[in-house]
Amino acid sequence: GFARDLNELLVLSALRDEKKHGYQIALDIEEESRGLVKFRHGTLYPILHRLESEGSVRGSWSRGGGRRRKVYGLTAAGRRRLSGGTTRVEDVVARLLAVLRNPGEAKA
Repeated sequence: GFARDLNELLVLSALRDEKKHGYQIALDIEEESRGLVKFRHGTLYPILHRLESEGSVRGSWSRGGGRRRKVYGLTAAGRRRLSGGTTRVEDVVARLLAVLRNPGEAKA
């Protein structure tokens, strides 16, 4: 559904400029959304695994501070998905705002 797609797009957008590990992705989304969106461990990692299995992100293991971490980066397919998904979100939000402002006119 739309909420799932939106969460996936938020994760993809967090990886737009650089590779990150899961905890950093969650922190960045929370900061960028000014606390509006908070990912719990149990929510974020299934999203990352789904995005990885479909080829939108690529995970690789790195050693940082003596422990292994999986770091995720955006693929070309992920960039295309982010671009197309952003357009879709804009369309959905515009339609929702039309309904909220003028319920009867939204059907026109």
